[in-house]
Amino acid sequence: MDFISERFVKSRVEDGGLPIMFTIRGETDIPESELAHLDGYKGSKPVRIGNGAAFHQQFDIYGELMDAIYLYNKYGKPIHWDLWCSVREMLDYVLTIKDDPDMSIWEVRNNKQNFVYSKIMLWVAFDRGLRLADKRNFPCPNRIKWLEARDGLYEEIMEKGYNKDMKCFVQSYENRTMVDSSILIAPLVFFISPNDPRFLNTMDRIMLPPDKGGLTSTGLVYRYDTELSEDGTFFFLLIASRRRFFSPPLSFHANVHV
Repeated sequence: MDFISERFVKSRVEDGGLPIMFTIRGETDIPESELAHLDGYKGSKPVRIGNGAAFHQQFDIYGELMDAIYLYNKYGKPIHWDLWCSVREMLDYVLTIKDDPDMSIWEVRNNKQNFVYSKIMLWVAFDRGLRLADKRNFPCPNRIKWLEARDGLYEEIMEKGYNKDMKCFVQSYENRTMVDSSILIAPLVFFISPNDPRFLNTMDRIMLPPDKGGLTSTGLVYRYDTELSEDGTFFFLLIASRRRFFSPPLSFHANVHV
């Protein structure tokens, strides 16, 4: 939390936002470059160091950050006044970007979209800010704006992020036929109940094999169907054998490069 608090003070960019990535020393200059003289695993190329996504706009970070701060305040130590002031400034900034497209969690390198995952995490950002203010009785001058933003995002996601014909949540408002496994986070951040029919229908779709419109293959779950995508990301999410978190429960533990 000391590291996070320091980032609020030292790492904000000109418009008030936060970079998506830091080194362990808090640096944000992480340029990507290719090492042409090296081969990767089994001769794969190019070998890259740094990270070309370091300057991406990934608005989901604000939800993940606020959830971490909220949980720290609940299970660790009460956050201090100066951090709360920084949180207020950050969420007031998030008000200005909540309607903008981004590159989201999978770090796509083509066109920005209104990704459903990012919208859910923006909802989380305002939700945790409001909860934190209530639990600690912190002053919250823009409470009404945060509340309107949170509720507006929820309505918007349910209208634009769910395909009633397919009966599942989709990847983005623009791509309403692409199924994306990132929606599995929704019950864990209390955006939706795990037994809500919309979530159960989405789970049923994800559990289908790719040739039937789903994402599950030989015990693994694709992030999304790369055959239908322009950016060509090809990662899997592991399905845990012990089903604990959802109803029907599913847990995903790690990313695996193939």
